[in-house]
Amino acid sequence: MKKYEAVVIGTGFGGAVTGCRLSKKWPGQVLILERGKRYPKGSFPRSPHDMSKNFWNVPEENSSKIRPKKLSKLNQTGLFDIRNYKHMDVVISAGLGGGSLIYANVFLEPPDHIFDERWPANVKKKSLAPYYKIVKEVLGSRPIPLNDDPRRKIVRTELYQKFAKSAGRESKLADINVFFGNDFKKPTPIGLQEKNRYGAVQTSCTYCAECDIGCNTHSKNTLDLNYLFVAENKYRADVRTEHLVHKIVPIGTDGNDNPSAHGENGYRIYFRDLSGEKRGELVSVVTKRVVVSAGTLGSTELLLRCKEEFKTLPDISDHLGKQFSGNGDFLSFAVNGKKEANPNYGPVITQYTDYNLFKSYDSQRAFVLQDASYPVFAAYFAEAAIPWFLRIGFFFHMLGELFKRFWSGKIFGKVGYLLSELMKGDLSYTSAVLLCMGIDRADGAMVLDRKKGFQVQWPQKNSMSLYEAILGVMKDFASFINAKSYFPLPTWAWPIRNNVSVHPLGGCILGNAKTNAVTSADSKTFGQVFSYQGLYVADGSLSPTAIGANPSMTIAALSERVAEGITGIKPTAKL
Repeated sequence: MKKYEAVVIGTGFGGAVTGCRLSKKWPGQVLILERGKRYPKGSFPRSPHDMSKNFWNVPEENSSKIRPKKLSKLNQTGLFDIRNYKHMDVVISAGLGGGSLIYANVFLEPPDHIFDERWPANVKKKSLAPYYKIVKEVLGSRPIPLNDDPRRKIVRTELYQKFAKSAGRESKLADINVFFGNDFKKPTPIGLQEKNRYGAVQTSCTYCAECDIGCNTHSKNTLDLNYLFVAENKYRADVRTEHLVHKIVPIGTDGNDNPSAHGENGYRIYFRDLSGEKRGELVSVVTKRVVVSAGTLGSTELLLRCKEEFKTLPDISDHLGKQFSGNGDFLSFAVNGKKEANPNYGPVITQYTDYNLFKSYDSQRAFVLQDASYPVFAAYFAEAAIPWFLRIGFFFHMLGELFKRFWSGKIFGKVGYLLSELMKGDLSYTSAVLLCMGIDRADGAMVLDRKKGFQVQWPQKNSMSLYEAILGVMKDFASFINAKSYFPLPTWAWPIRNNVSVHPLGGCILGNAKTNAVTSADSKTFGQVFSYQGLYVADGSLSPTAIGANPSMTIAALSERVAEGITGIKPTAKL
């Protein structure tokens, strides 16, 4: 049996970075496992039929209790993984490229002060600065181009800038990982294709507003077009999609599984090929080292099961699963205003407005307001000519659904269903989508429950000052555009009162001791799980706090540090 130098589990910002760097160190000797599919250009679903099957739920995970009831009965390996927990719903993705396939492209450095006393002393913004610079260059981060081409004018951006000015706030263009050509000063004309600096063919952004449902033109700088592309095509990494990891077991001196070992002899990784004829069959590989990069929920659940259920990694810190954060994510809408918004054109996010996060820091009410868009085809549903009396009926229909869910006891979820109900309303050219994220308390926990399985426990009330501040800005924005109505995502309505996060963080946090952390912050063993040699974590679960700003840049920077500690090679932007 071949023994790999390293196995990387997951292909999000952590797995892509470490997979590429480790493959460069050990060409042809690194295995990268991804549970989801590959998505070549043009392969993301768009029809209603295909979109209805674009969700993740496989029986092998034994996690149907945490997914919407309709999805829990299906066997699907689609892009969107929707999790329902008490007070917190989470939307994550499955596919080669992880969260980069559906995120909103923003690459934003957080301010110094978010790295508070909960972060190790040697992990602050200053120490991460070189890694921020590298990942920004690798992923081609830049603001939207501004030139004389009228097609590059984004009405929505200007609207948010005007609102910020009226509120005495500062709006800045966001750096986004979107392909406008290789020459930053002279953008490639919209829709034209060329190879990026790594050899992958991309299309100069078409402004279609479909970033969050998978970019069919490959205009997003997703991880499969840079870090992973180089790992597989240049350094011969063995990349296997639709492979679901089951457990990690240390190996003894005799080469057999030995749960009492601590990685000094390597590990055996058990997984299932979800695309093969023998789908339910466990197969395994042997490796010297492992990088767990399955995302905050995926990595924490895998390690919790290895610690508590399989008993293969029993000595992992008891702090595992703690300090969960939803990164203060909050989505709301201002509908049918008197100002042009055009939320169906351009990259999903183009600017951010600071509310006490970067300046005048207020840890109880620190967040950023970002513009957001949704695809043109969705606008047709939102813009349908509905008589006024049916719009009133929509309100009572929504109210009735909420009460029905309450009295049936099913009050905690179905994000997708409520979104579909919302789309029956009038979200149109003069409506706006407001995306906020900020500093929540990061005091949640992820646990294994004997009856319910993997669960997120979220003490929502502890972060209410943040959510109330965001709701206040929503009201102010609605007033600014003279909207006929405004409301948060319907999951926030009583009695559901659920947050929805697309940026879960924490659970395998960095620190200096096993008593209050899961992974080492020491430069030589950065990201290594305490008590286990050669077992690392590299993803959002490393963060001990909310990051406030979009966290992908910080996750990538932390992962570069993990890779540097493993390989002993200082990274550069030249992959």
